[in-house]
Amino acid sequence: MRRTRILTAVLALAAGLLSGAPTALAADPPAPKLAADTYTWKNARIDGGGFVPGIVFNRSEKNLAYARTDIGGAYRWQESSKTWTPLLDSVGWEDWGHTGVVSIASDSVDPNRVYAAVGTYTNSWDPKNGAVMRSSDRGASWQKANLPFKLGGNMPGRGMGERLAVDPNRNSVLYLGAPSGKGLWRSTDSGASWSQVANFPNVGNYAQDPSDTSGYASDNQGVVWITFDESTGTAGSATKTVYVGVADKDNAVYRSTDAGATWQRLAGQPTRHLAHKGVLDAKNGHLYLAYSDKGGPYDGGKGRLFRYATGTGTWTDISPVAEADTFYGFSGLTVDRQKPGTVMATAYSAWWPDTQIFRSTDSGATWSKAWDYTSYPNRENRYTMDVSSSPWLTWGANPQPPEQTPKLGWMTEALEIDPFDSDRMMYGTGATVYGTENLTNWDSGSKFAVKPMVRGLEETAVNDLASPPSGAPLLSALGDIGGFRHTDLTKVPSMMFTQPNFTTTTSLDFAESNPNTVVRTGNLDSGPHIAFSTDNGANWFAGTDPSGVSSGGTVASAADGSRFVWSPEGAGVHHTTGFGTSWQASAGIPAGAIVESDRVDAKTFYGFKSGKFYVSTDGGATFKESSAGGLPGGDSVRFKALPGGKGDVWLAGGATDGAYGLWHSTDGGANFTKLPNVDQADTIGFGKAAPGASYQTLYTSAKIGGVRGVFRSTDKGASWTRINDDAHQWGWTGAAITGDPRVYGRVYVSTNGRGVLYGDSSGGGTTDPGPGPDPTPTGACKVTYKITSQWSGGFQADVQLTNTGTSPWNGWSLAWTFTDGQKLTQAWNAEAAQSGPTVTAKNVAWNTTVAAGSSVSFGFTASRSDTNAKPAAFKLGEQTCAVV
Repeated sequence: MRRTRILTAVLALAAGLLSGAPTALAADPPAPKLAADTYTWKNARIDGGGFVPGIVFNRSEKNLAYARTDIGGAYRWQESSKTWTPLLDSVGWEDWGHTGVVSIASDSVDPNRVYAAVGTYTNSWDPKNGAVMRSSDRGASWQKANLPFKLGGNMPGRGMGERLAVDPNRNSVLYLGAPSGKGLWRSTDSGASWSQVANFPNVGNYAQDPSDTSGYASDNQGVVWITFDESTGTAGSATKTVYVGVADKDNAVYRSTDAGATWQRLAGQPTRHLAHKGVLDAKNGHLYLAYSDKGGPYDGGKGRLFRYATGTGTWTDISPVAEADTFYGFSGLTVDRQKPGTVMATAYSAWWPDTQIFRSTDSGATWSKAWDYTSYPNRENRYTMDVSSSPWLTWGANPQPPEQTPKLGWMTEALEIDPFDSDRMMYGTGATVYGTENLTNWDSGSKFAVKPMVRGLEETAVNDLASPPSGAPLLSALGDIGGFRHTDLTKVPSMMFTQPNFTTTTSLDFAESNPNTVVRTGNLDSGPHIAFSTDNGANWFAGTDPSGVSSGGTVASAADGSRFVWSPEGAGVHHTTGFGTSWQASAGIPAGAIVESDRVDAKTFYGFKSGKFYVSTDGGATFKESSAGGLPGGDSVRFKALPGGKGDVWLAGGATDGAYGLWHSTDGGANFTKLPNVDQADTIGFGKAAPGASYQTLYTSAKIGGVRGVFRSTDKGASWTRINDDAHQWGWTGAAITGDPRVYGRVYVSTNGRGVLYGDSSGGGTTDPGPGPDPTPTGACKVTYKITSQWSGGFQADVQLTNTGTSPWNGWSLAWTFTDGQKLTQAWNAEAAQSGPTVTAKNVAWNTTVAAGSSVSFGFTASRSDTNAKPAAFKLGEQTCAVV
């Protein structure tokens, strides 16, 4: 992933929040009682998906660690399950910005205490100030201290730090480094109140781009880290020596030797760079500093590593390479607390061909690299990588050397060696958390094993969701990593949508009466912005853009998949028959309109723009403005047509300074009626009708009866039941929602940084029956077996099974034998199991029938040794298949 794609995604996400995020609301009257249901909430597993800029280990309790994300909250490591537990799901709608975590601190005196500095943007995109959250039960519950300034968990410079620190000797004392020229702040009552350190001499002066009028890149990155020298204090007394890093290239490091009473710039320090990290080895008296010429996390051209002798004041350049040979900044700095002379750092902004990790066991005198060139472009790695638990981390790529897939990482600003275990290291990237549990193999000359250590940490921003009536239960449109097709919500999909691979998918839809037809639109640096699938999203092919398209916009499929209407950015609304090889401009509808389709009539499409509703009855060629009035005046609107109900349209949206709520039309948008019992609504979705009900279940992220939450109605909106609770709010949930048409009560909820949540009622639900007894199809068959990706210790393969006989199959079961010890780890589009060397793959509910001449495809990942021979034979029941 290239730097420009990350930056584009970040700015697009920020712009989306600006247009769609809630504003501060006035105080509400006492809320009436609402019906409630007890729901169980889980993530549709993706594992990761976003930037993890900080990992913090507690220094006094083994296995206690925390991770922070830029938009998706904070997490605590659970050693028994090797998973992460989310800690900020209780953040509500109005405080959505507090899901951005700019720093986290774990108290080494009282390990039950943890602190998080929260706030997403320092400019106008986030209407609220930042806060420091404090917990005395490891993040299970929180108290909040509001700050008189904003914090920027998703701002430039967010990988520097940590900006929040607890005094290791007097743990009631904390320091916080602020952005935007607000300086250094201190609390003396365990984070309950804060005051500025008035005599701190430098508030910082570095901004990524001072000319940026949005305030995003032009903000002063401020005071960026605090490090205590624990050897200069005793238990119960404030630590005397404190080091502070400032975003000022010529004055980056300050020190106090009297517990913060006075401060001095460290004499003789390097200039022309920013100190991203400052990590102290108190045992040897070394302060290590990682420098970059930029603030990060995606920029950086030159960098240095320095060691400062705290006893003598001597500075030593310990950079592993000459500055002229750097094209990246240094960050991700850590020392081994068991062996303090061991220090490591990352080349965080080395996008191509890969990030680099450096390791020294002699306090920086000499260094070795995680990988190096043998003869360019060939390279040798000191590590192995196994991403079989998150196979999409290969990005479906097939790069040329010296690039490899999966990459060691990018945006690697978080790197920590476990203070109790020299063999365990974790580091964050722009997409996941990687780790190893045999790090010291590096020093003995053998390879250390890197794998994802991210399960439970879900950090995707969700733009759109779909749950078709057949096929995969969930399709998602995501920021940064495109989107996924979930055939099993409890398993990580093998790959994001590819061919093309959008950096961000903005919209997706399927044909209601032909769910195998799916369309998605999104953003790509160069290439098409629309793609189609004819197998329910398993495989894709690119369409052709109309002239001028700059971004994905919204898209709608006809009910039967015969035509499509697309409203991209940079071009007006267009329509096509077939799969987008030729587009014609639609008349009567403004550019930028949101488009949707009727779910019954294949020629009827709908649009909305700036308070006006538009209808087309000729396949999107022409639209007419509806006479319906009283609709929201802005464009913060989502609307959908009801499956199975021609002309049945629901519209949600608005703003606090105008019309805001939920509207319903039964005549194709000619007239809308506002529901009087809904104060505000931002999304609308449909799911399986309740037992005994004739109308589909409605779901919305809304404010009803003065209460913000996720609601369900089984009686056409006459009454509502809140189905989430105050512990499960996830900040902003205003992008998309959908019920499941096959499972009553199941709902899929979008978040801005916590991935896709799905909820099931405690009362249970009814589901479609699964596959019956093992099938025994007869007739000829053909198999194509293709290895699509390989990595050290694992591989991914696709299998296509074709019915070459004359009769349809009603169920199928394909078996083969591995000869090189391969072990199945995961499968999709089939139920697969392995016994010894024999693998058996069976149909799932939605691909049971295979007509004569038709094919069915499925895929899997497996472990492997150095050899990976393809199976020589395949059997369909007792029938041997031809192998292609």
